[in-house]
Amino acid sequence: MANLNYKELPLKQLISFNKLLQRYEVMAQSDNEYLAKKARRILEAQEPYPELREGFTDVKLLEKNKDLIHFLLQDLFSEVLAENEIKTASLPYDNTIFNSSKRFQKIIEEAGQGSDFVPEMRNMPDDQMYVMACTVILTFYYGLPLDFKRPFFYDIPDANGVMRHYRILYNADFIELLPTEKAKKLSQTDVEELLDNFDNIDLWKEKIPPNSFVSKGFVISNMFDVTVEHSISELKSSLIASDKRDSEGFVDNLQATFQSFFNKASIRAGFMTFNAKTDSFEPVYGAGMDSFVLGNMDVKNCNEILCPDSYKKLLRDNTYFAISDVDRYAEQSEAPLYKNLQQQGIKSAVFAPIADKDNLLGVLELVSTEKNALNSVNANKLQDVMPFIVSAVLRSKAEEENLIDAVIQHECTSVHEAVYWRFQEEAKRFIKEDLEGAQPTFREIVFKDVHPLYGQIDIKNSSDARNVAIQRDLMIQLSTVNKVLEAAWVKNKLPIYEELMFRVNDHMDSIKESLNTNSEQAIFNFVADEIHPVFSHLKKSDSEIANLISSYESSIDMGTDSYYDHRRNYDESVMLINKKLAALIDKKQQNAQAMFPHYFERYKTDGVEHNIYIGDSISGDLPYNPIYLNNLRLWQLQVMCEMENAHYKLKPELPVPLDVASLVLVYNTSLSIRFRMDEKRFDVDGTYNARYEVIKKRIDKSYIKGTNERLTQPGKMVIVYSQKKDELEYLRYVKFLKSKGYFSGKVEIVELEGLQGVSGLKAIRADILYKTADKANKDTYTYEDLMEELKS
Repeated sequence: MANLNYKELPLKQLISFNKLLQRYEVMAQSDNEYLAKKARRILEAQEPYPELREGFTDVKLLEKNKDLIHFLLQDLFSEVLAENEIKTASLPYDNTIFNSSKRFQKIIEEAGQGSDFVPEMRNMPDDQMYVMACTVILTFYYGLPLDFKRPFFYDIPDANGVMRHYRILYNADFIELLPTEKAKKLSQTDVEELLDNFDNIDLWKEKIPPNSFVSKGFVISNMFDVTVEHSISELKSSLIASDKRDSEGFVDNLQATFQSFFNKASIRAGFMTFNAKTDSFEPVYGAGMDSFVLGNMDVKNCNEILCPDSYKKLLRDNTYFAISDVDRYAEQSEAPLYKNLQQQGIKSAVFAPIADKDNLLGVLELVSTEKNALNSVNANKLQDVMPFIVSAVLRSKAEEENLIDAVIQHECTSVHEAVYWRFQEEAKRFIKEDLEGAQPTFREIVFKDVHPLYGQIDIKNSSDARNVAIQRDLMIQLSTVNKVLEAAWVKNKLPIYEELMFRVNDHMDSIKESLNTNSEQAIFNFVADEIHPVFSHLKKSDSEIANLISSYESSIDMGTDSYYDHRRNYDESVMLINKKLAALIDKKQQNAQAMFPHYFERYKTDGVEHNIYIGDSISGDLPYNPIYLNNLRLWQLQVMCEMENAHYKLKPELPVPLDVASLVLVYNTSLSIRFRMDEKRFDVDGTYNARYEVIKKRIDKSYIKGTNERLTQPGKMVIVYSQKKDELEYLRYVKFLKSKGYFSGKVEIVELEGLQGVSGLKAIRADILYKTADKANKDTYTYEDLMEELKS
């Protein structure tokens, strides 16, 4: 082969060391003089040979410049590791290898009894190679993120003829991809057509023609011997598959798999089934797999063919039985087992019981014509593969995990990752008792002595804003209804239309100033029960009025069966606020969990609330320290300030410009939380601990003592507490976060009016600083400044 690209590919390949040399150009400027000198030597050595940068296809140049190329690649091919690493420098889509480690060279020499052996990539026909190259082009040139990666393997026999398997990992850092004049501009339709037609090679060649790109450079291939892992995988996927045991190819594959697994070409595999009713062994009829124990016998009683030791190990202990020297065993025992093996030229063997829950299903027979090739030592390797031989054991781990998940999801719905381990323990107990025939119940999960943190960012005056939206929608709907009734009255002068208009006006008067609790439902029932039937009649009797009714109906929302414009704006605003704030705290939670695991839940109401519990009982094996609670409190304050900022950046885009107010509750006493099975959620446990829930539910409605001022206010972070040490701790945090630009420095301490069942609470109110990115000379604002800025 004088030139490259003997296979048809979408790209023309040039061997080039340009990107590697660019790395050395950077290294030549290094402050490390040793590295710099080394890089300069390499660059000087290459300089007389510009073709090594520009790229070439003539493979004769590889041999001509062999020593220089080896010099250029010295950092990629460590001489110290050459006997151990399996590595090559090559082109990605053909077999041109121009540098390799000593171990790779030895593997190739042993495989082909010389250096002429050419390894072929497993399961990579030419058409797939073409498509694979196209996916690289789609990803790195057209910018389409395709997951085209798949494991690549070489299957290479060793000097004894045993097939070895090597996993290939490519490093493409030194490849450049360049379009030629043949490269086409692909539309979205073209791309979608390709994605739907992986097997249509003609289509791929039409959209991305041969040689439409240039691949300039080389790849480094690192290979790893995965023969044992490959053998286990092969056994797992095919050994006891009944649909494959009937084929001769399956048997041959099984023999080769065990030969690779034990690294012995002389190994063969057999199988016999066990009939528990008759305590006998039987061959697998029609499977193509012989039994070396039975030989030509169809059925044989276990006691008759086995010796006492082999009988005990296989049938009673369900463990393997190894014979390292068949001739020696035959001299010591008259059991037919050894005579049968001797007659077949077998010198060593291992028999492994295939059992499910102590129920023997059959015996796997591994035999060799070499003495000591199989023995009690290497028989231990079967421990890695026997679970895959038994179909029940094959699926056991996956089934257990799926069953655990199913129990947890059924009994508890979704469970936070920090406490998932505890639910797993309980699910395992549940499954164990179920398997033992008991009637298990999923016990409640309790975490004791945990420290709670609670925070909320509440939409201010949300009830008023919602009522205003409903009021406006109802007024518009009733006004439109009145126009239709007025037109009907003018045309027909029926008193009933006038009476309906009177009632519509009466409803409008009732909500003009404020919306009564029952008004919305009363109006909805009135329109549905009395107005819409009249409209149905009018649509049939008068075309002009029918047009008015059609216009009215087009403004009615199908989901609510009412006018839904202002409410839609309000609901959309609340949804956008909740979505933005929830996404931010969820993202920040990932970092917080990495600091120390804790239980976290957040839920959307008119705003976003969150509960956090941290403590030794939740962290499992990780040792808990109070510093993690202090850290989480600081983190909570910081994140809530960031959520405030996120809201006020979003506010100008909202259909209804709603305000929010933030509150943090500091609870100094640890408590217990219990997972409520009926409610599928955690709640505080015990009467004393319930005080915490009472405070949470009532605190945001509280007032400052002696005033009519609500505690929570836009622009202020409110921190509610009862202990002096909590006050000092949070004042430190506020001072620290002020230095970080989160607070303005304006801080007040207030007392709260007593709530029902709760008294003695105080609060820190700190003014939040808001950041904007569109002002060069002023990038932080107080709440009042920000409101003015948003207005302008």
